[in-house]
Amino acid sequence: MPMGIVSDKDFDKALNDVTPCPPMPLGRGTGVAIVPINKGRGEGNVEVPEGLRKIIGEEAAVNGRQSALEIADKFGISPSSVSAYTHGSTSTSSYDQQPNLTHINEAKLRVAKKARNRLVMALNSLTQEKIEGAKAKDIAGVAKDMAAVIKTMEPEGPKTNGNSGPTFIFYSPQMRREEVFDVVRVKE
Repeated sequence: MPMGIVSDKDFDKALNDVTPCPPMPLGRGTGVAIVPINKGRGEGNVEVPEGLRKIIGEEAAVNGRQSALEIADKFGISPSSVSAYTHGSTSTSSYDQQPNLTHINEAKLRVAKKARNRLVMALNSLTQEKIEGAKAKDIAGVAKDMAAVIKTMEPEGPKTNGNSGPTFIFYSPQMRREEVFDVVRVKE
């Protein structure tokens, strides 16, 4: 029988060719036992592996939620969990913590970089001759679309309350006339 990774069909064929032997106590003879390997998360383990969370979050950010839902459906992951992974969280209960946000932002930056390159190519090909021709609308449309992709793919930072920058408050004193103040006369 060949060793290594084989298809299910070849495995079942080889399994049928093996004559079953009664289980033997340990230490007596050499018995063959076929033990099924449990695939997946295992019995009772409901935690989604970290790598799969990152893949689903990246897929939602780059190719859209529907694509991420299709992947999640193959693994039995709920749509609410997909929303959490898209947000950079590890679960719906820890929505305010975003440990995978950097991974999702890196994926967005890769797409934005490609869009910037296409935008520069489109702008460079927009020459005076093409502006005068009818094809300039198409080139300008490509440039506009690439700019929209770049804006969409800009990575989001961690959520903060209120303004993210410094706040400046300027006070301007009001001018008062001299007549408003009390006059005290002093003899010296």
